[in-house]
Amino acid sequence: MTELLVAEGVGCMLGGRPLLTDVHLTVRRGEILALLGPNGAGKSTLLSVLAGDRRPTGGEVRLDGRPLAAHRPAELARLRALLPQHHEVSFPFAAGEVVRMGRAPWTGTPAAADDEPAVAGAMAATDCGHLAARPFTALSGGERARVALARILAQDTPLLLLDEPTAALDLRHQELVLRIARERAGAGRGVIVVLHDLTLAAAHADRIALLDAGRTVAVGPTGDVLDAALLSEVYRHPVEVLAHPRGGAPIVLPERPREAD
Repeated sequence: MTELLVAEGVGCMLGGRPLLTDVHLTVRRGEILALLGPNGAGKSTLLSVLAGDRRPTGGEVRLDGRPLAAHRPAELARLRALLPQHHEVSFPFAAGEVVRMGRAPWTGTPAAADDEPAVAGAMAATDCGHLAARPFTALSGGERARVALARILAQDTPLLLLDEPTAALDLRHQELVLRIARERAGAGRGVIVVLHDLTLAAAHADRIALLDAGRTVAVGPTGDVLDAALLSEVYRHPVEVLAHPRGGAPIVLPERPREAD
């Protein structure tokens, strides 16, 4: 798999306080990289730096072989798509119009001929085609999340950056979103996803970057990073990593006190 994005020694400061310190990671075409860590570990900050929305105060991020700063905004929008945690739209656009916004980077290029099939395909993939005519502001949290995901799928970029894409979703749609991520990776794209559910990460990620206090504690294959002792230390709570009873991905659970017999 070829390297798509590389972060070397990335740091980020805000008001004199370090949010990220000396972060190193690589994202390859054809894989899902999950960013894990406790609240405040720097996952969303790192994602915004990797997307080019926040400039690092140290180190460098390269996308498609060039520093992020060397890409013009329109070019960057054709290389990476970012799904933020919060999905806000200031005006009551219809859901279909919101998805169509994802095609804006391709305006004036030959790829603009694919606008309609890209929008329709993205809405079908995220199970929100029936919402196309409804105002985005009238949708539930889960419906908004799926429409927002459809928007970045329609953007059709080599790299997807997803910030907690399963947070507002029911079980079926959580699996749908991560299955879409797997399909995109299988088609040769790179996917970076912030997750809080360690068992979901175990089931769907190829590699994991585990963060704590703005640093990468471990980066590697999922089975190596999801170590009970390491997770217990980083999350500051005892964690169990259990074998799946039918041979699937491991199950990660917090240890809970057992009631006395």
